[in-house]
Amino acid sequence: MSADAQLDKQQGGFDGPVLLIGGAGMLGRAWSELLSGRGVQYFAPGRDQLDLTRAQDIDIAIDQRYRLIINCAAWTDVDGAETQYAMAHHLNAQVPGNLARRCAEVGVRLLHYSTDYVFDGLADSPYSPQAQRVPVNAYGRSKAEGEERIEQAGCSYLIIRTSGLYAPWGRNFVRTMAKLMRHRDRLQVVNDQRTRVTSAEHLAQASLALIEAGADKIYHCCGGDCCTWFEFASQIAKSLDVACHVEPCTTDEYPLPAKRPAYSVLEISVTERVVGLSLPWLQQLVQVLPRLEADLTLSSKR
Repeated sequence: MSADAQLDKQQGGFDGPVLLIGGAGMLGRAWSELLSGRGVQYFAPGRDQLDLTRAQDIDIAIDQRYRLIINCAAWTDVDGAETQYAMAHHLNAQVPGNLARRCAEVGVRLLHYSTDYVFDGLADSPYSPQAQRVPVNAYGRSKAEGEERIEQAGCSYLIIRTSGLYAPWGRNFVRTMAKLMRHRDRLQVVNDQRTRVTSAEHLAQASLALIEAGADKIYHCCGGDCCTWFEFASQIAKSLDVACHVEPCTTDEYPLPAKRPAYSVLEISVTERVVGLSLPWLQQLVQVLPRLEADLTLSSKR
């Protein structure tokens, strides 16, 4: 049974209220639509209502009225973290620590998202949730410290690591590729980095199923199967039926400021035992692309 089908069996299993932090972001929007669709009461403050740089604002925002705090706010610019580490560290380490501290004080549960980039990519089999954190870039270090601060705060928490996140909206690999493929004859995409790519909507649905099942500590939640970024991009081009030719290249041929793990496949079997089998990445992509294409078409006419 898929996580989506499992969730359908649990209608009404969670009634909020929820404090959704980062509700305007890619994953936050998926959560907003999911909670609204299920009639769950939630509040998603904007930046003008909750300044995450101020610990006192966090203390005021989180109180005992909430059953769950969902933290979707994060610094996600992997390369930018190399030169702007103070900002990345604040959002990815200090803020989660402050949220967890406050959740411990008032007895509220915290759901926080982390990343495959807390690992070094040297493994040859999927990383378990208990694997040692050995990040190889600044972004990964900031996320790893965020996990540690939550663990040390003493609150009830669920940390969900994911990878290759995308949606019909926001800034992500799928939308970037779709735009470039409409204007270029050829693209080179790395073929020596392997991961699990994940729809934000699938992630939100599976996360709620984990919450309803009482899961805690650290879980991994991603698309089923794994692929390289070249294989992913090739399927995007094929599904969109564009003329752009996607060519494989190596990481050395396409250098970026931040080092990427070569193998960052997360082990998801524990999660699947709780919420059902994860949809293979190709099926998730097929569900997203029709809405993505429509959105891009509308955007090009503005």
